[in-house]
Amino acid sequence: MQKQWIVSNPKVMMGKPVIAGTRITVELILEKLAAGETIEQVLEAHPHLTREAILSALAFARDALRADVVYPLA
Repeated sequence: MQKQWIVSNPKVMMGKPVIAGTRITVELILEKLAAGETIEQVLEAHPHLTREAILSALAFARDALRADVVYPLA
């Protein structure tokens, strides 16, 4: 059985999607990568994370953007 890496609980980080067992949000991982940090740097800063957890956060974001929602960019 594959581990469910991304979870959401209204009592943890206001319900934002986080890496299971942590308070590290998908949003934080995306911000760090968008700012130019490498996966290796994120892993160094958060040694309890794994590469698979970070890749799962990216996949979660990809899937969220596939939803039929319009994002105005004005």
